[in-house]
Amino acid sequence: MTEPRVVIVGAGPAGIRAAETLVTAGLRPTVIDEGARAGGQIYRRPPDGFTRPPATLYGSQAGKAVALHTAFDVLVAAGRIVHVPRHSVVALADGVLHAVGDGGGHRIGYDRLILATGATDRLAPVPNWQAPGVYSLGAMQIALKAQGVAMGRRIVLAGSGPLLTLLATQLLKAGAQIAAVLDTAGLRGQIAAFADLAVRPSFALQALAMRARLGRRYHAGVVLEGIEATDSGVTAVRWTDAGGQERRTDCDAVGLGWHLKAETQLADLAGCRFAYDATWAQWLPCADRMGRAGDGVYLAGDGLRLLGADGAEVAGRLAAAACLSDLGLPGPDVAADLKRLDRLERFARGIARAFPWPADQVRALPDDTVLCRCEGITAGAVRETAAYGGAEANRVKSLGRAGMGRCQGRYCQLAAADLIAASGGLAQAGDVGRLRAQAPVRPTPVRAWLEEG
Repeated sequence: MTEPRVVIVGAGPAGIRAAETLVTAGLRPTVIDEGARAGGQIYRRPPDGFTRPPATLYGSQAGKAVALHTAFDVLVAAGRIVHVPRHSVVALADGVLHAVGDGGGHRIGYDRLILATGATDRLAPVPNWQAPGVYSLGAMQIALKAQGVAMGRRIVLAGSGPLLTLLATQLLKAGAQIAAVLDTAGLRGQIAAFADLAVRPSFALQALAMRARLGRRYHAGVVLEGIEATDSGVTAVRWTDAGGQERRTDCDAVGLGWHLKAETQLADLAGCRFAYDATWAQWLPCADRMGRAGDGVYLAGDGLRLLGADGAEVAGRLAAAACLSDLGLPGPDVAADLKRLDRLERFARGIARAFPWPADQVRALPDDTVLCRCEGITAGAVRETAAYGGAEANRVKSLGRAGMGRCQGRYCQLAAADLIAASGGLAQAGDVGRLRAQAPVRPTPVRAWLEEG
C-alpha cells in the first residue's frame, strides 16, 4: 500500500508533538514551518552561535523547550520526517498546499492535513499607535529571544494578558528599563477569575511572583488615552488610572498586546466552520475534542484553542491520534490527554475572563485614530462606511478597505468589528460577521509563482 501523505503546517509545540505521534505509528510526515529551526514562537530558537543559555531564554520553561527541540531534531536527523523550513503556506486547494520559501514556490500534495499554525498578537488601536517606536509585545519578545535586544531604552508596555507581565519581567532581567506596565484589565475581574486560574497553581503562583517583581511599575484598570511622538519616535504615553487621574509616562518605545488572536486563515481556506466565541471576543474554528475540523483536516494548538504551549502539546498529540484512527492505524491512548485538556480549557477561560478584550475602549476611539495601519483607514472612516453600507464586516471591507492590506485584517479586524457593531447598534462584535480569508494569506512575490516547482 502507498503510505498516506500527512502534512503538518507549523513546528511549534503542537506540530512537534503531532509529528512525534505519527512517527511512532510508523508514518513519515512532512512538516512545513516558517522558522529556520523548530520551536514556534513560544520556544523560538536563537541563531547558531548565540551564547545565551536556555534558562535565560525560556526561564522556568527551559526544560520543556529543550525537550521539544531535541525531540524534533532527533526525528530530522534520523530521516523520520521531512522538514521544510523557511517556507510559508500561502494557499491550499484540492489536496495541494502552495508554499513559498527558498527557491520560489512549491506545491506539496497531501492526503491528511494537520494545521498547527499558532496565534498572533491581538492588538487594539490606540491613538497614534502607528508612530515609529510602537511594537507588538510579541515582536519585542522575539527580538529579546532571537537577538538579545531590548527594543528601547525606556519602555512602556500596555495591553492585557499573561504576556504583558511575562515580557516585562524578561526585559527587566535582561537589564532593560521598564517605565510602566499598563493593564487595561481591572483587579476585580482578575480576582474573580482566580478560581479557574488556580486549577494550574504553579502557573498562578509564578504569575503572582512576576507581578510582585514589577512593583509600582504595574497599573491595573487603566484607560489608554494616546501615544505622543515626533518624527523621530515615541516620547510618552498618556493614560488614565483606575481612580480616574490622568497620567503621562515618558518613554522611547511602546509595546502593545491583548493576549492572542488565533491564526485561522489556512483553516478558513481548508473549509473549516467557524463560530464566534464571546469569551475570547474572536471567531474560532469548530472542531471536535480530537481536533477533527473537516474531511482529512485536523487542527491543533492556538490556531484552534488558545491554551498556551502546554495545551498545544496535548492538542498536537490528539490531532495526530485522530488522524491515525481515521486512517485505520493504531494510535496512542488519549484518555489522559483528554482529561488534561479539560483542565487546560478551564484555565484558559479564566485567562480570557481575567484579561478581557477592551471592547469599550475600542468603541470610544476618537474618529482620527488610525484603525487599519496597512491602508491608513481611521476609526471615523469605518464608522462612516458602516453607517452608509450596513453593519457587516465584509461589506465595510469592500467599501472602505479596512482589512484589505498586507496583514489581511490580522491587526484591525477585531477592533473594526467592534466599531461596526456599535455603529449598527449590535450587542457584540460577532454579530457583524467575520472577514473571509483570501489566498495568498501572506504577502507573496509574483516571482514565487513564476518559479513554482
